[in-house]
Amino acid sequence: MLTKRIIPCLDIKDGRTVKGTNFIDLRDAGDPVELGALYAKQGADELVFLDITATHEKRKTLSELVNKIAHHINIPFTVGGGISSVEDVYILLQNGADKISVNTSAFKRPELIRELEKDFGSQCVVLAIDTKQEEDGEWYVYLNGGRVKTDIKCFDWAKQGVDLGAGEILLTSMDHDGTKAGFALEITKLLAENLSVPVIASGGGGKTEHFKDVFNKANADAALAASIFHFKEIDIPELKQYLHLQHINVRL
Repeated sequence: MLTKRIIPCLDIKDGRTVKGTNFIDLRDAGDPVELGALYAKQGADELVFLDITATHEKRKTLSELVNKIAHHINIPFTVGGGISSVEDVYILLQNGADKISVNTSAFKRPELIRELEKDFGSQCVVLAIDTKQEEDGEWYVYLNGGRVKTDIKCFDWAKQGVDLGAGEILLTSMDHDGTKAGFALEITKLLAENLSVPVIASGGGGKTEHFKDVFNKANADAALAASIFHFKEIDIPELKQYLHLQHINVRL
């Protein structure tokens, strides 16, 4: 049985970790390098660093920061934000990133996924999808850090991304983001049970029970959270101990 992963996410803006609710109202949460090192020490399985304004501000993710992070942590980490070419990925991997995450750029030019898979392997390519449930009950894809709605359904785009070579899906429910009211179980389950790659659930983790539910009820392969770790509401060893007692296979 595969081990379920716990992944702290660090949203980065101007070199600092920030956290908001439903993608807005950002507040400072600390230094990303220090936080990353702390989470690695506490037993996080992986880390995700997202430069949340890179696409919006037409900037590139800061390779210097990635280099600094790589020198301070000893677990795999994924970097995303503003990545739109093979060259961008090459620079980040050279500086120590293990995987990269693409979102808006891949949606606008899907063949980017195939190019990245060809050069770096699918295990390196994480397709991040920001999604929201609309009045018709369907979940749709949003771009540019949740600012732009599309008329493409979340599952359809996830399936296309996997067919093109994405090795993992990072699924963020914008409705649940920062609410701490629990993960979006229905859409997570749909993807996790119908795609051939791991699905990371993101958005809504607030209590230890929420993590149990997303693993048991939605079959997520990993659960990602931010503010509950940044603001020390739940610590990683405590969460993993709880999941272990619930007979969920985690790395202690």
